[in-house]
Amino acid sequence: MHRLPPEVKVVAAFLGVVCVVAVPREAFAVFGGYFLLLVAVWALARIPLGWIARRSLIELPFVVLAVLLPFAEGGARVEWLGLSLSAEGLLAGWNILIKGTLGVLTSLTLAATTPLRDMLLGMQRLHAPAILTTIATLMLRYIDVIAGEARRMRLARISRGHDPRFLWQAGATARGVGALFLRSYERGERVHLAMLSRGWTGAMPQLSDARTAPRDWIYGLTFVAAALLLTVTGFVMT
Repeated sequence: MHRLPPEVKVVAAFLGVVCVVAVPREAFAVFGGYFLLLVAVWALARIPLGWIARRSLIELPFVVLAVLLPFAEGGARVEWLGLSLSAEGLLAGWNILIKGTLGVLTSLTLAATTPLRDMLLGMQRLHAPAILTTIATLMLRYIDVIAGEARRMRLARISRGHDPRFLWQAGATARGVGALFLRSYERGERVHLAMLSRGWTGAMPQLSDARTAPRDWIYGLTFVAAALLLTVTGFVMT
């Protein structure tokens, strides 16, 4: 799984998410099949379940929305543990929760098996717009630089008596954020001028000229075929 070409994994993850989204929300068992398929991929790739579980917490805002829908929607009501819930809201909440969760888990699987540089290489091989790959490459290159600048500014404020725990010092923190934005903007201009002086043409150079073997596509798309079969099963069941 880790040695597959990145473009194969990007396409497989995208098509897998499309299959999940296409399934009718009433096909409850099919979503369990998708989850088992992901578990099989994690086992093959030796991805720790704890790594997946910790990073899947990014989905919590969508979980809150899904929990509120049964109370906010109208229509027919059902009683559960003394609560009056909307039947349509329950289905809508379930739809958001399960499809969002499977989408996040698929994205995490891609992230766990594909380094960021390889992912950009895969996007280049898939002929993604050059502006997108350029922005992503520069963002990954300079995010550590900006984070280091923010740490130095924070240490400078603390050494001058700033305590971020006090609410009345929020103004100093806000001014620091504004100063960091201006410094980052000015740094971006200097970097752009330096790139132009070195012959920048507006597109990142090709990172690799290697071609993807057909067997890699067959292996990677096997999981997509299984997901497509589950999707068809969902339509048959409903």
